[in-house]
Amino acid sequence: MPEKPMTQIPFATRELYEKGVAAVQKKNYDYAITLLMQALRVEPGFYEAREALRATQHQRSTGKRSLFHKFVGSASSLTRGQVALRTNPLDAIQIAEEALNDDPSNMAAHELLADAAMAAALPKTAILSLEVAFKSRPTDRKLAMKLAEAAGELGQRSRAERIYRDLLRADPRDGEANECLKNILAAKTLHEGGYEKFGGEDASYRDALRNKEEAVTLEQASRLVKDDDVAARLITEAEARLAKEPENLKLLRDIADLHLKRKDFDRTEEYLNRYLKVAGVNDPLVLEALRDVGLARFDHEEKSLDPTAADYAEKRAEVQARRHAWRFEDVKRRADLNPTDLHIRFELGELYLQAGKVGEAIAELQKAQNNPNRRIPAMNLLAQAFSRRGMNDLAARKLLEALKEKPVFDDEAKDLHYQLGVVYEKMGKREEAIEHFKTIYEQDVSYRDVMARVDAYYAAQG
Repeated sequence: MPEKPMTQIPFATRELYEKGVAAVQKKNYDYAITLLMQALRVEPGFYEAREALRATQHQRSTGKRSLFHKFVGSASSLTRGQVALRTNPLDAIQIAEEALNDDPSNMAAHELLADAAMAAALPKTAILSLEVAFKSRPTDRKLAMKLAEAAGELGQRSRAERIYRDLLRADPRDGEANECLKNILAAKTLHEGGYEKFGGEDASYRDALRNKEEAVTLEQASRLVKDDDVAARLITEAEARLAKEPENLKLLRDIADLHLKRKDFDRTEEYLNRYLKVAGVNDPLVLEALRDVGLARFDHEEKSLDPTAADYAEKRAEVQARRHAWRFEDVKRRADLNPTDLHIRFELGELYLQAGKVGEAIAELQKAQNNPNRRIPAMNLLAQAFSRRGMNDLAARKLLEALKEKPVFDDEAKDLHYQLGVVYEKMGKREEAIEHFKTIYEQDVSYRDVMARVDAYYAAQG
């Protein structure tokens, strides 16, 4: 049941909506909500009515009911909503809206509504609530995944791609986000390349291609190219097409990727730079791709060294030193091109700290902590920078602040507890330090040297 535009809504239901909007203008919010809810019961996909209802909920005063009554009523109704979600998503949507009538900032109701809307194939309705919930909890991975899924369903593939890439920046090991990113990129490829066929439900993208040979080419391009001859042929075909479509950004990226798979780093950089020139903007994702190409070049050079050679260790160290210096210059260049990109600020702050430039690291990490996706890692590194300067009280304060924002006990939380334990030891607060080491010990005795630290503490107690 997709959302419907105003033109597809029956007259009687439109009339309810128009009367509701008129009531809002007169500040008769209770009556407006009643009318808009009636319209949505008849047409759950009436998106304009949904937007108007949400705005009215925020405008209406919710002070008429006691906080206790509101809390108990909301909790009870949302329990019913969770049950309805499994059998009738449209009922769950109505239940969630009733809870939002009482409290439009009820995040549990927004999440229920979003889940029910996705189950009912109403992605715009889902996004309306997901955006509210995600703004409230910008580091919530689960909400981010839901928002990206809804955006993809709605055809907002670039937005979904950005969300998945942010999640992978926060955790490069996130396999689910990585798989979703691949799927959304594949969908973008089909859409932007004109391979989708807008026909019946059973239509395949193959039907939209001119001939079978083009279908084979597309499928080969979508797989990891292992055969150098196949890659060369794909490049030739893509470059011939690019000659006719010199501003096709997707083709430029595809050709760059094919050259990278052949380890032709110069040609890869050439096409990525052409992309930036045609796009006319400093696309941070393309700048990151250029960074990855540079790092891949150094990795390839290092792997090409003969490990049996007498000077292997010396040459390897020399390559690594050049790699580190190049990465430093690259991240500073990207920071200059995109001064407001807080992800780059985090990267620069991390490199400064590794290089022992503590003052510069603090300046960058203080900016980076305003990035919701890198906030906790930035706070952790900032605390370590404070500690290196002997500002252990500031370091402890920052680590405690970060721990308050950790809802789960994962590896990141372990590192925060560990760093805080180390800081307390430097401050001479041994009892406070050991409590944080014990917190880790209870969950993971193999983490770093926690077992040795805790065992030594108890041994000293006799």
